[in-house]
Amino acid sequence: MIFDLIRKRNGNWKDDTLSGLTVALALVPEAIAFSFIANVNPLVGLWAAVFMGFITASLGGRPGMISGATGAIAVVVGKLVEKGNEAGAARGVEDLGLQYLFAAIMIAGIIQVLFGVLKLGRFIRLVPHPVMMGFVNGLAIVILLAQFGSFKDASGSWLPQNELMVMGVLAAVTMAIIHFFPKLTNAVPSILVAILGVGCASYFGLFETKTIEDVLRGGGGTGELKGSFPVPVWPGDIEWDRATLFLIVGTAFSAAMVGIVESLMTLQLIDDMTETRGQGNRECLAQGSANFLSGLFGGMGGCAMIGQSLINIKSGGRGRWSGIVASLALALFIMVGGPVIVHIPVAALVGVMFMVVIGTFEWATLRTWGRVPFHDIFVIVAVTVITVWTDNLALAVFVGVILSALVFAWESAKHVRLRRDDSQEGVRIYNLQGVLYFGSVREFAERLVPSNDPDEVIIDFKEARVADFSSLEALNAITERYKAAGKRVRLRHLSPACAKLIDRSSALVTVEVADDDPHYEPANL
Repeated sequence: MIFDLIRKRNGNWKDDTLSGLTVALALVPEAIAFSFIANVNPLVGLWAAVFMGFITASLGGRPGMISGATGAIAVVVGKLVEKGNEAGAARGVEDLGLQYLFAAIMIAGIIQVLFGVLKLGRFIRLVPHPVMMGFVNGLAIVILLAQFGSFKDASGSWLPQNELMVMGVLAAVTMAIIHFFPKLTNAVPSILVAILGVGCASYFGLFETKTIEDVLRGGGGTGELKGSFPVPVWPGDIEWDRATLFLIVGTAFSAAMVGIVESLMTLQLIDDMTETRGQGNRECLAQGSANFLSGLFGGMGGCAMIGQSLINIKSGGRGRWSGIVASLALALFIMVGGPVIVHIPVAALVGVMFMVVIGTFEWATLRTWGRVPFHDIFVIVAVTVITVWTDNLALAVFVGVILSALVFAWESAKHVRLRRDDSQEGVRIYNLQGVLYFGSVREFAERLVPSNDPDEVIIDFKEARVADFSSLEALNAITERYKAAGKRVRLRHLSPACAKLIDRSSALVTVEVADDDPHYEPANL
């Protein structure tokens, strides 16, 4: 069983190992930044990245996908930590907000495991392509905008002009190395070469620029990156009254849903890039287990990271080993390698993320204008704007799916046809074409007027079907209207599924099926 944890799935050991080291270096500043957003110590975010990455890769998350502490989760739990600290100050309990956080993350993990057990991960297949494009574009813009914070000091002001120029040049050099180095050789990931090259130049004093050490000091710390392996913590000081229960469980549910949506969207993106297929339900199980253990060991939780996953894929990481190496390397950085890692220039990591932005943005979107239906373009733009405006990826996806569903319902309602047939004396037959459902029943019902029809009316469903309760209720209402006018309506050529639906609803609706309705049997070949 232990060998299953590190068995090579795709790619090769060398690529996965080098790619994992690259990802580990890029994880450090992001985990620190997300810790500040969540109002916790940087080590809480760093250890969350370790546990999330290792457990998801080991327990069956999508190969090649990187999980860790994320901004989406940090935003959700940040207010919870504040309220917990306020409650702790009133009771004289120090760092009660952290206990609120750990409890919420563990509960979120349980919710995600249940999501996987119930096999609800398949719902990601319902996300339309325009929503996916808008999500990816919005994410690229969010990543781009987030990088500009690195060009500011702790007070939020822009760095002096000379420092800005140095950072800009270093970022450009990093991007140039990433772009041109593969033309020389693919033996080593170009991103790793870029980070180590610029990092060594900074470490040996060839120039002065903002480093990870400065970022740590900017958050009120000592500038050191060092910590021991965490031990299990239990939120025993929480008073579980009604208000606290709703606060923690509500936050846990939000964090679980945000994590699931972001992870499954990342999974689908990596599937498209690598032309392979991950398992959504298995990913939910792995993410849930990782969040539970992350909370238990004092981490802020997280989910799949699109930016880091793209770095991993671009660097050649395809198997689970890349995620395991990234998490183990990050743990070593925290416990041993901190004094060296803190000297890495922030500009090098910014340059890496700029390249990720270029690779993430769906440039094909610009070619869709005037070539695809307007409502698809509207959905793409709406999801992009919501993603950028709210920085809430889950909300953007939910809104996009709802908009797409409404557009589909509206367009489908236009494709219901009702053709009149008076070939039989004394009987009028209406041949229905399309799907009868909540969006089309009103127009369908308005076309049937009892005063204009003979005493016998048949609605032929040979080219149509009944889809929901709204359509059943509409048929029931039509039957009653004709009955009140002294006329009779019957249904013909119902499919077995439609007939079964009507039969099961016989206690709620009353419709009549024609006696001459044929029963279809499989042909003997």
